[in-house]
Amino acid sequence: MRPVVVKLGTTLVAGPGGTVRRSLLRERAREIAELVRAGTPVCVVSSGAIALGLPRLGLERRPRAVPRLQAASALGQSRLQKAWETALAPEKLAVAQVLLTAADLAERTAYVNVRNAIVELFRLGAVPIVNENDATATDEITFGDNDSLAAQVAVLARARLLVLLTEVEGVYSAAPGSPGAELVEEGGRAGGAAFGSGSALGRGGMESKVGAAQLAAGAGIPTVIAGGRGESVLGPIIAGERRGTRFAPAESRESAFKLWLRYCKPVAGRLVVDDGARAAVARGGASLLAAGVVATEGDFGPGDGVILVGANGEEFAKGIAEATPAELAGRPRGVEAVHRDRLLLL
Repeated sequence: MRPVVVKLGTTLVAGPGGTVRRSLLRERAREIAELVRAGTPVCVVSSGAIALGLPRLGLERRPRAVPRLQAASALGQSRLQKAWETALAPEKLAVAQVLLTAADLAERTAYVNVRNAIVELFRLGAVPIVNENDATATDEITFGDNDSLAAQVAVLARARLLVLLTEVEGVYSAAPGSPGAELVEEGGRAGGAAFGSGSALGRGGMESKVGAAQLAAGAGIPTVIAGGRGESVLGPIIAGERRGTRFAPAESRESAFKLWLRYCKPVAGRLVVDDGARAAVARGGASLLAAGVVATEGDFGPGDGVILVGANGEEFAKGIAEATPAELAGRPRGVEAVHRDRLLLL
């Protein structure tokens, strides 16, 4: 059976002073175990490492300096994993740790290796606890927040459902608690919602959750943003009860490779093409040849992600470069810029 991916935000995991919210984790662990025993694999994407590491640095708020963030994450990661092991221990479930960086999903070989490892953990009945490897991630190569990571893990695992658990009951039309604020039940109407900033301990916010939900839904994965507190949370959501804000999946489904290319492969440059080349690629299913490339932007090489742009400035495709800008300069004949099998239309 296809898995469920559940993401918990920092404030659900860590309490004041860097304490672990043990009762909340225990409640979610009980529900996770019920799903696993019923045959549905569960992958948990858990924030909280930095918040749990801050007390060891004598800090109360999330710092801005990257080295200090990395240090806090390194100090808190073991506490986070131990918290989940403790929560799931009464359920007799094995708990695995999977730490990822964006670079791990940017390269196809690494992406497949990660997917294979997670699938094998599912087969063994284990619960993977996934987090970004903040100790080695950088500003240039990062998921940005664990909402985005959760969406990409859901795509990678071909999940049947993504659940983003937070402090509030879902997306609201205005700040929760303010006059006229109403829960937005359908994600397609979230465009007019009011987004607050992240907490003092986490970096995400409701806007990042909506973006992650749209990413997963665009990949054909239904997504729910809902409150993570209470005795029964996951069961009703998975049973289809109307809780939180639900994002319906897109009807079209793409291959695993195209999902990776669309959502996980970073872009290193742009190729501006003439009208003839655009027509050949978009309507004729042809490869993009150097002869059709009018200009290049960015420093990229073979294997890097690139965006194809028409003469009118409209982005119409994404692919993997076969050549460098220098090799494409002058529009030489016989040189392939992007092969048709490594390209998708946007």
